[in-house]
Amino acid sequence: MPNWLLPENIADVLPSEARKIEELRRLMLDNFRLYGYELVMPPLLEYLESLLTGAGEDTDLRTFKLVDQLSGRMLGLRPDMTTQVARIDAHLLNRASVTRLCYAGSVLHTRPSGLHATREPLQIGAEMYGHAGLEADAEIQELALASLALAGFNEVRLDLTHVGVLRALLEQCPAAQRDQAKIHAALRAKDVPDLQALTKDYAPEVRDALLALPSLYGDIDVLAKAREVLPQLPGIAKALAELAALAASALGRAQVAIDLADLRGYQYESGAMFALYVPGLPNAVARGGRYDHVGEAFGRARPATGFSLDLRELARLLPTAERKHSIRAPWGNAPELKEKIAELRKSGEVVIQSMPGHSHELDEFECDRALVLEENGSNWILKNLG
Repeated sequence: MPNWLLPENIADVLPSEARKIEELRRLMLDNFRLYGYELVMPPLLEYLESLLTGAGEDTDLRTFKLVDQLSGRMLGLRPDMTTQVARIDAHLLNRASVTRLCYAGSVLHTRPSGLHATREPLQIGAEMYGHAGLEADAEIQELALASLALAGFNEVRLDLTHVGVLRALLEQCPAAQRDQAKIHAALRAKDVPDLQALTKDYAPEVRDALLALPSLYGDIDVLAKAREVLPQLPGIAKALAELAALAASALGRAQVAIDLADLRGYQYESGAMFALYVPGLPNAVARGGRYDHVGEAFGRARPATGFSLDLRELARLLPTAERKHSIRAPWGNAPELKEKIAELRKSGEVVIQSMPGHSHELDEFECDRALVLEENGSNWILKNLG
């Protein structure tokens, strides 16, 4: 095997793609700051027990593990930055008021999360801590939609769901609580036969409601249907009301869909959840939601909601960036030449000095001007290259 081959679903990022990714990262982080979000940088690896605190089994399965040669303890390479940022809020910042944090960095997955997905996503996201009201969920949803708009995506579908519906149903039936993981898996797969087999001995009201969830998918009118077919429980009524409010806040900015069986992240999410889809990608390009209980694992329960997306996956969908106009200059040590080059670069121009004896092979830059010495040899001037 050639020694330059990379593992499956791991790839180098070449110049034009890297520039797209970096420009997206800067745009989004700058926009997060306009909303008051502060940047944090969690470490790439942590002790395994800390990294998995408050996370579900799915996170454990996605985590690369290794032994620390200094302490002998198990370390994990982060598969997600959400719980790391929750730890920072709970222990390092320890603020009593609302805290808004954002982040951007590479994460690693033992397996790809979807078709053609990389195992090394470049995750960017924003989290809000300290406010339990729907206003926080609405701001995070707005920020996620604004991030896609900045990237140039105008056709966006917003899928909404709420873990409160399923949890309210499970509370009514001890047998269902014991089968929680199996029910969750069947709902995610919309596997109605498996769901029928699992629920055959449940209370009729709970069984009928669980079997109805896979069909409660569609536009915002699904919420009216859900009120008709689901039990009149306070938890369900609250969840449906919150979904209606979040759907209304997104109208005009995205096509809104409701899917009461899409419960990815159910293990640690605690309220409304959303996924964003764009043309050209079968997987969700961004996911977010409320996860109020994660902070408990770090000894400080805080209301929390946030979202994240993979910049590498997003950049793949964008057209190749136009080559940047630049200036070709000769190599030399003359003070006048160095001064002129420094002046041009300070004004924002890209100036590429030619190495002696080499031609130009540049993917990102188009040298449409050259820095040349006037015939009288007194001044360096710009000349257009035809």
